[in-house]
Amino acid sequence: MSAVQCETTAKAATGAPMSVFERYLTVWVFLCIVAGIMAGQVAPGLFQAIGHMEVAQVNLPVGLLIWVMIIPMLVKVDFSALHEVRQHIRGIGVTLFVNWLVKPFSMAFLGWLFVRHLFAPLLPADQIDSYIAGLILLAAAPCTAMVFVWSRLCNGDPLFTLSQVALNDSIMVFAFAPMVAFLLGISSITVPWETLLTSVALYIVIPVMLAQLWRKALLAKGQAAFDAAMARIGPWSISALLATLVLLFAFQGEAIIKQPLVIALLALPILIQVFFNSALAYWLNKVVGEQHSVAGPSALIGASNFFELAVAAAISLFGFESGAALATVVGVLIEVPVMLLVVRVVNQSKGWYEAREA
Repeated sequence: MSAVQCETTAKAATGAPMSVFERYLTVWVFLCIVAGIMAGQVAPGLFQAIGHMEVAQVNLPVGLLIWVMIIPMLVKVDFSALHEVRQHIRGIGVTLFVNWLVKPFSMAFLGWLFVRHLFAPLLPADQIDSYIAGLILLAAAPCTAMVFVWSRLCNGDPLFTLSQVALNDSIMVFAFAPMVAFLLGISSITVPWETLLTSVALYIVIPVMLAQLWRKALLAKGQAAFDAAMARIGPWSISALLATLVLLFAFQGEAIIKQPLVIALLALPILIQVFFNSALAYWLNKVVGEQHSVAGPSALIGASNFFELAVAAAISLFGFESGAALATVVGVLIEVPVMLLVVRVVNQSKGWYEAREA
C-alpha cells in the first residue's frame, strides 16, 4: 500500500463523527443494567437456560454477540499500515511502553491495594480474587476501535493512530494470554490455561482473520463501498455489547441489589489507572519531543481499553456471575465520559505542550 493510500485509509478510519450510540454509551449501559437486573428477577429460569448453553466452557449466545461486537471494529484496522510506525517511532515507543509495561502492572497493583486491602471489608470475600482478575483483564487489552474516535476528537495524526492500533492488535495476538496468566499468577489467582488460550483464539485470532478477509473483499469493490459498509455495520458492535450487558446483569442482579456500592468501589482503581496512564504517556511524548498530534492519541491509546475483549475473556474464564465479569463491565460504564474528559484535557493543554523553554 502506498503512502497516499495509507493516508486515505487512516482518514477514513478516524474521520467518522461520534455516533449517538457512542456519545451516550454510559446512558445505554446504565439502562442495560436496570433492564438486565429486572429481567433476571422476572425470568430467572430463562437466563439460567441461556447460561447453560455452553460448548467447551464457551457460552454460545455470548460468543456470537462478542463476534458481532469485535469483527466490525477489526475490519477498520489496516495491518498494512504497520510499516508506517517508523514515522513516529518515539510516540510508538511511548505507547507500547505504557500499554504493555505500565498499564497491566499498575492495574494489578491498584487491584491488590484497593480490592484486596482497602475495600476488602466492603466487598464479598468470595469474589475478591475474581474482581482483581477482571481489572487485570481490562488493563491487559489495549483499545482498538474507539481510539479512532478519540484521536479524531483531539486532532490526532490519523496515520500514527492507524499504525499504532495495527501494531497493538498484532502484539495482542501473542502477548495477551501470557500477560494475563503472569499477572493472575502473581496475584495468586489460578490460571485456567486451556480456557485462556481458547478465549484468545476465539476472540482475537479468529476475529482478526475473518475481519481482514472481509476488509479485503470490501476494498476490492472500492473505497466508497467500504465506507458505506462501515456505516451500515457501525451500530452492530454497540448493539451487541448492550445485549451482552443485559445478559450479564440478569445474572449479576441479585449481587448488585444486595451490594450496589460494589460498582463504585471497582470504578475507583479503573479511574486512577486511566488518569495515571494517560498523563504518563502524554508527558513522556513531550519529553521525547513528539508532536502534539501524536501525543494526544498516544495518551488516549495508553489509557483506554479493549473492553469488548475483556468482557468476553472474563465470561469465558470465570462465568457470567463472576466478579471478573462485573469488573470489566464497570470499565464499559465509565469508558466514554472519562475518555471524553481526557480528550478535553489534551486539547486545552496544547499550548503548554507546545511551549519550549527559553
